[in-house]
Amino acid sequence: MKRASLILVGLLIGGAWSQSALAADASGGKALFEKSCAGCHGADGKGNDKMATILGDKGLNIVGKDTTKKSDEQLLKTIAEGAGKMPASKLTKDEQKQALGYARTLAK
Repeated sequence: MKRASLILVGLLIGGAWSQSALAADASGGKALFEKSCAGCHGADGKGNDKMATILGDKGLNIVGKDTTKKSDEQLLKTIAEGAGKMPASKLTKDEQKQALGYARTLAK
């Protein structure tokens, strides 16, 4: 009986930890996106109107079909290397993945 109780407590703690870890990753990705991406792509991913005037509309909307149909690998390459007027990212590869993960949630 004690062993079953310990296993149950372990599962509950493990589940709570994994949910908090996922929440931390999501909030980390959001913070990175807001700091490094939202200036041009907008907080909602649809593009910053002021930056669109300066840079042109192409590529600023990252929640449209043109972007959402691309693979994570394609988008991570664009983030890492830059494309067109978008400069290469100064984020680490892990941070780039977190920011992309958050950006993907904006399209849903």
